[in-house]
Amino acid sequence: MNTIPLVDLEQWRTGSSLQRAKLSERVDQALQGSGFLLISGHGIDPELRAQIRAAGSAFFTSGPATKHRYRTHVGGRGWIPSGAEANAFVEETPGPADLKETYTNGWDDYSTGDPVVDNEWFAPNVWPTEVPEFERLCATYTEQMRSLAAELLTVFASALNLDPDWFTSRTDRAPHSFNLNRYPAMAETGIAIDGQYRIAPHTDFGVITILDRQAGYGGLQVDTGDGSWVNAPFVDDAFTINIGDLMARWTGDRWRSTRHRVLPPSAHDPNEELISLIFFFEANHDAVIESFGPPIGRAHAYQPVTTADYLRARYSAITI
Repeated sequence: MNTIPLVDLEQWRTGSSLQRAKLSERVDQALQGSGFLLISGHGIDPELRAQIRAAGSAFFTSGPATKHRYRTHVGGRGWIPSGAEANAFVEETPGPADLKETYTNGWDDYSTGDPVVDNEWFAPNVWPTEVPEFERLCATYTEQMRSLAAELLTVFASALNLDPDWFTSRTDRAPHSFNLNRYPAMAETGIAIDGQYRIAPHTDFGVITILDRQAGYGGLQVDTGDGSWVNAPFVDDAFTINIGDLMARWTGDRWRSTRHRVLPPSAHDPNEELISLIFFFEANHDAVIESFGPPIGRAHAYQPVTTADYLRARYSAITI
């Protein structure tokens, strides 16, 4: 898609005022158009990502009894088995469960002092003792992802001519979720039933998503808005970035939270197995999201909503 550009963050970090302004304008145009962009120059070590995938694979290939010890629900901490999540449930006609399994963790290095709130948004992570390096690798990665998300939100603020810390001051205590999604091969799942995907068509729920994905036949597709789908461009070592429903609402629908899907396993390569690293970053759990009106946003009827209330309802919608 022409509206999914490749943006070099190094130009933001070292460029002139004019170069930074042009980069911000490209980001604004991309988020108004597809809601997606690619970023290079992010500085995240590809070896770290490879090590996380290897640790995740070691867990995913362990026996059912081992994995069951770490089972959790959507929005929890631990292992979410195949069949437990159905993004198709947010569509008007609910469909079958997604063909994936997930290991998920979140930000547990913060406390509000309220045990009820902390248990919901900042609960302790659960790590498989069978893969001792998993915790260290994920902790390193998510720390870097939080910094990268903050940098991107500074770019976003520039794109809207806001104060540089407009978004970061409202996301400095934000929960996050880091998911390793394993998409099994067709040799394991069999042929998908009608309407079944690795991840069914959906929009993301929160503020910003940072995706490190692998190329493959059963890959990411983006809704063009006219009833058709296109393969998302893939650039080696570049992250795929998209905004979620909460950011679209925040901007008064200036920016687009776009439906996307991950195709089912393909007969072109029945042994293709992919693992995606997906970092979902939110606003502060108690932040009140008040949508921009014109000239930044469009005319709308959105009422203020807290991050917690909004996300809670969305998680519930996709849980089987």
